[in-house]
Amino acid sequence: MKAIIFDFDGTLADTLPVCFYAFQSVFKDFDNKEVTPDEIKAMFGPSETGIIRENLLDSNYDKAIELYYEKYSEKHPELVPKNEEINDLLLFLKKEGYKLGIVTGKASKSLFISLDSLNISDLFDVIITGDDVSTPKPHPEGLNKALAKLKINNTDAIFLGDSDADILAGKQANVHTIGVHWLPNYQTLEFGVQPDQMLSDINDFKQALKNYR
Repeated sequence: MKAIIFDFDGTLADTLPVCFYAFQSVFKDFDNKEVTPDEIKAMFGPSETGIIRENLLDSNYDKAIELYYEKYSEKHPELVPKNEEINDLLLFLKKEGYKLGIVTGKASKSLFISLDSLNISDLFDVIITGDDVSTPKPHPEGLNKALAKLKINNTDAIFLGDSDADILAGKQANVHTIGVHWLPNYQTLEFGVQPDQMLSDINDFKQALKNYR
């Protein structure tokens, strides 16, 4: 294995609470509508800008998107604590010589707000966001782009994610795909398609890597 590629929300950072907060603020302010976390999860797939354009009744999308990023940035330090175990894992993987990547449906702007806030923005060799693809996960376009940028074969990569869309994308890209439930909030309780492996503890991944040497 040469590369470890991660989904972001619910996999590398417990960002779902701040995503929910920002979306709830937008739908309340613009549509005067209360939306639940489960209703928001059902919208996931496109980037945040895509979700707002596809689901908001009020057509003032630019202002709504502006509010989303404002609320996301404002509450991020409070709602998304730094995770030392994740940081240690990333530093361990870098030290071991793995290329690191992110393939996420998030828009670039919110991803970099998160990466900067968590002080991990300089750890990744490739980042593919929802802004970089024409078809979001479960389509494998993002993963295939990441592999191409890293100049590695699909057999030389592992993809980790917390949603059905992640597992399907990994399977369709023919990479070894691991489902993770190792953060407090994750997107899918039970996967419709079984990942190659399931992990519920961050530190177990270091042990699992020994099997791929």
